[in-house]
Amino acid sequence: MAGERHRIITIANQKGGVGKTTTAINLATALAAIGERVLIVDLDPQGNASTGLGIDRRDRKLSSYDLMIGDRGITEVTLETAVPNLFIVPSTMDLLGIEMEISQQSDRVFKLRKALSSPEAMAFSYILLDCPPSFNLLTMNAMAAAHSVLVPLQCEFFALEGLSQLLETVSQVRRTVNPRLDIQGIVLTMFDARNNLAQQVVNDVRTHLGDKVYHTLIPRNVRVSEAPSYGKPAILYDLKCAGSQAYLQLASEVIQRERQRLAA
Repeated sequence: MAGERHRIITIANQKGGVGKTTTAINLATALAAIGERVLIVDLDPQGNASTGLGIDRRDRKLSSYDLMIGDRGITEVTLETAVPNLFIVPSTMDLLGIEMEISQQSDRVFKLRKALSSPEAMAFSYILLDCPPSFNLLTMNAMAAAHSVLVPLQCEFFALEGLSQLLETVSQVRRTVNPRLDIQGIVLTMFDARNNLAQQVVNDVRTHLGDKVYHTLIPRNVRVSEAPSYGKPAILYDLKCAGSQAYLQLASEVIQRERQRLAA
């Protein structure tokens, strides 16, 4: 499914521990489960998305590092996962050195965009880019390559402060390197209905950003937290748990927004 329905979505937040990789893995799994052909590109040197999908470090002979420096094409670096229709470009610690390697090159911000412009990459209906928890050259490459940014936001006191910084970053990228970039949506994660502060954060974010915020709330959920240690998405580990059900709802919302975009 190429062309208009081929979408590259960056999943980003400069803050760590907000459920970014968990969202990437489970959203991708939910999209794959309904028949979409999905690719995750793991851009975090820690490689949590790769581990969370059961990709052993010994099997990561090639990685997103090789893709970005231009040594290998998308087909060569892509691995199958245990989830039908879901593929991954894994990460290795080599990514830690990429900033120094490409920082002097004139096209340093566009390395990933070039790599994802091949016909092989266009064959995926969704490509999700899982970024490191910082704004560096890897995140910049992801935003330069993407159509939109999906922002996981933890329901905690400082959430709005960090969000305003991220939205400014998106605006800056739009002005300088990628005019097509927009906000796909903001997903509220680690929601605890028993916590009054969490509900206040939800209300504040919805007041400030309105329709940009997904209706789906991703709850704090032990089963979702356990799943990566088994190398499985939560949706495979325990389909019926509240967290898995929430990610299925989120996938439905993402697809609905894409349909609205195509119809506009």
